[in-house]
Amino acid sequence: MKLVKHFDAFLKNKVNLSDSRIATLDSRVEAVGNFLSSGSDVISSNFIELIPQGSYAQRTIINPVGLSDEFDADVLFDMNEVDGWDAKDYVEELYKVFRSSGTYREKVSRRSRCVVVNYAGEFHMDVVPFLTRHDQRYITNRNQNAYERTNPEGFNQWLDDQNRLTSGRLVKAIRLLKYVRDFKNNYSVKSVILTILVGERVTGAALLANPDRYKDLPTAFLSLLVDLDDYLQANPTMPSIDDPSCPTENFNHRWDQAQYANFRTWINVYAGWAQDAYDEPDPAESYRKWRKLFGDKFGTYSTTAVKTSEAHRAASSVHDTEEFAESKFVVALNPAYRVRLQARTVRRDGWRTYTLSKRGNRVDRGRNLTFSIASSNVPEPYEVWWKVRNTGPEAIARNSIRGQIVRDGGSRSRTEPTSFRGNHYVEVYVVKGGVVVAKDHHPVIIT
Repeated sequence: MKLVKHFDAFLKNKVNLSDSRIATLDSRVEAVGNFLSSGSDVISSNFIELIPQGSYAQRTIINPVGLSDEFDADVLFDMNEVDGWDAKDYVEELYKVFRSSGTYREKVSRRSRCVVVNYAGEFHMDVVPFLTRHDQRYITNRNQNAYERTNPEGFNQWLDDQNRLTSGRLVKAIRLLKYVRDFKNNYSVKSVILTILVGERVTGAALLANPDRYKDLPTAFLSLLVDLDDYLQANPTMPSIDDPSCPTENFNHRWDQAQYANFRTWINVYAGWAQDAYDEPDPAESYRKWRKLFGDKFGTYSTTAVKTSEAHRAASSVHDTEEFAESKFVVALNPAYRVRLQARTVRRDGWRTYTLSKRGNRVDRGRNLTFSIASSNVPEPYEVWWKVRNTGPEAIARNSIRGQIVRDGGSRSRTEPTSFRGNHYVEVYVVKGGVVVAKDHHPVIIT
């Protein structure tokens, strides 16, 4: 059985990084940014911004599984290139600045590409110097005194595109697979490699062939796991694991054939277990089979807990203004049609403008965002309708959950302020003859 509600509850209560830990992480990143930007040293004078990176930006970060485990977060220290510095100097000089601080002196250490800030018993933060040279983006390697080309924003964009094809369930499936990796401890694979291997299994052609392929979390999880297994079984020798944002770069140096072969064996085992549990018609037996993969906590969490998106319904002072497409139109999504939203920050003095999907859809409060249709293959003519939805305590306290569905004024874009911290979203609907034939969902994480 699929046990959809139990999958959602397990993800929320066991796998996802808790809201309190996310809040702590965000506050620590803000504090590091304030420290690095407020000094009188070369690091401060060349500071541009801190950019969440890796699982922190991609929302694939998970709760520590073992008692001695802790989570980590990567942030890019975006800075100007410094005249006269070699590649090795960036980490070294950044480390010196941290060591000069009474707050950070005993918390920091150096690695080849970053300075590690260790918050004992909580998590550690990798601060990675990140700069532009000759119109290309680089991180620096202290040990090899080398600049290493990278495109982290392109990687985030690629994962966001793949995630949208699965209606947001790719990222959730990756979290579950990372949990299985850490819970079972039967194989070793870097998170970035796992993300690439799973993310590349998502294709528009597969979705067109089966529009229900990712219709709910257990179905998406099984589909991705089986597709990953099929790919691995077709490749006994470790394939080239290319960076989807930098095709000339790959991650094979971070794995070896023996590790790959072991991973390949266990994914085959786990795919079989998941298929068996999914196909099992008896509820009690299905619970038992899913627990073989996820452990005894699966199926024990309440499935009646109020969702964050529905928290406003418990507040009598809040007007429930949300509308749903099904109440205004016939919804018959055509799997051959695609519409893609893009959100970009509006230019503001002292701030860089950027596309949200390249930064994990994160943005500071107090900015303005312009949402526009980046691409659409729906044949004209059609109408465009918008939905802007706020969630979280700040929006509830201000009686501003919004959620009304409104017709586009003709520009096929709209500009919105980032007023309330929390996880919000904007949706666009393409309507032909009163029928919604395509839509897109764009998350907005305001910090």
